[in-house]
Amino acid sequence: MRRLLLACALLSGIGLQDAAAQPNLRIAVEAEITSVDPHFHNLAPNKAVSAHFFDALILQDPEQRLLPGLAVSWRAIDDTTWEFKLREGVTWHDGSPFTADDVAFTIGRAPSVPNSPSSFGLYIRQIAETTVVDAHTIRFRSASAFPLMPVYLSTFGIVSRKHGASATTADYNEGRAMIGTGPYRFVSWTRGDNIVMTRNPTYWGGVQPWGTVTMRFVRSPASRVAALLAGDVDVIDALPTADIQRIERNTRFQVSRAISNRNMYVFVDHLERQSPFVADRQGRPLPVNPFRDLRVRRAVSMAINRDAMVSRVMDGAAEATGQVMPRNWFGWTPTLPPPTFDVDGAKRLLAEAGYPDGFNLTIHCSNNRYVNDERICQALGQMLTRAGIQTQVQALPFAVWITGASRQDYSMIFGGWGIDTAEPSSPLGSLLATYDRATGQGASNRSRYSNPALDRMVAEGLATMDDAARQQVFIRATELAMNDVGLVPLHHQVNLWAVRRGVTHAARADEWTLAMSVTPAN
Repeated sequence: MRRLLLACALLSGIGLQDAAAQPNLRIAVEAEITSVDPHFHNLAPNKAVSAHFFDALILQDPEQRLLPGLAVSWRAIDDTTWEFKLREGVTWHDGSPFTADDVAFTIGRAPSVPNSPSSFGLYIRQIAETTVVDAHTIRFRSASAFPLMPVYLSTFGIVSRKHGASATTADYNEGRAMIGTGPYRFVSWTRGDNIVMTRNPTYWGGVQPWGTVTMRFVRSPASRVAALLAGDVDVIDALPTADIQRIERNTRFQVSRAISNRNMYVFVDHLERQSPFVADRQGRPLPVNPFRDLRVRRAVSMAINRDAMVSRVMDGAAEATGQVMPRNWFGWTPTLPPPTFDVDGAKRLLAEAGYPDGFNLTIHCSNNRYVNDERICQALGQMLTRAGIQTQVQALPFAVWITGASRQDYSMIFGGWGIDTAEPSSPLGSLLATYDRATGQGASNRSRYSNPALDRMVAEGLATMDDAARQQVFIRATELAMNDVGLVPLHHQVNLWAVRRGVTHAARADEWTLAMSVTPAN
């Protein structure tokens, strides 16, 4: 199969001779991908790999600000119609021209890939009608005002109708349909091992410096660091926080970092029920869910020493927060600083709520998904116990944990949310809006928090065309949700890469590891 893919690459004009004459790049990444079909799985590692081959209409810079991509400009004709002017002279990797018809095809394909474990329909369902005006102009009409159309259309790549109309996910995975407009061309994918690509010599955005890029999937943090130290790779992602100082002291390497769009938080059970992992001091189930009481939720937040979490557990590679958006991003507000750590205050609130002796609790978390996830959970358990909530920790493989969390099997969970739209409708609408299967709102609201006033604010924000006015709506919604402790925000991660001397790396907020972010040092 590998020889077949290489042969296909040669036949489609990959230009391996050109690649061989250029420096090569070797990257070790933590996360394996599930497919190279750009629309199969709405998963950050998949999307990062896809970006090498398939351009989006609109690109995001390292801080997730919008940049022209396959679209050079866009404008709202009215509240429900957006027009995009497409870049002329762009060709697919086989030399055929890119046109608006390819965009229209993609809008139909992306939300309907069979067996998708996480669909891109989230970003496309607002589009009620697509109109190809001419070869380089396309319009999208929504059923109601939708100011975030450009943001949502920056989250997935455009595919060719010619190569994708009859293609299955298997055709992409085996290389037959891997014809994009991106800066690199596909060579091979060996599942669980690596993906190989060569530069696109006719890329509209300028030719990349690396002739060939090999991206290895290395789950073990120790193995990634060892590969870097041994000179087997040039770049690694997800540098363990415990290794930051060791790498920084070594003159052969440097650390690249950026504040993440990923908010780490605690969900408590908001359902009106006998919560499954809460009991009194004698181990008897409590007849009433204590987390329905705002005073208990506030006590949980006050019991957490966020500064200690950042300095001792995250080795300084995080920023404590009291809200969902990173500091100074669209929708962040100075009115919501990190809550003050106050154990005595937490105990007083528990007593006021009718729990002077506290209660017993089990917190559930993953042990292989987020940075230091099990260590964070252990620290949370200790902090809550000091405040009177006797807490046990159950750390599980992510696949097991997410299944139980999605069924509301737990009373408290620790999780994270990456804000790929770089604005508040993503966390507010997914984590805190009332769960509604029909509309998709609250899709990741695993606590089942529900506040009709918040739902109305989210809907208002999504329909407000003016950016400044929309930001104020979302700030009010955030203040409402945080004051009601719809979730307990902890910190925003700092994304970490380590690179060898001789190359430079532009760190990204979205955690994506891209060959395009790496350049030879001067």
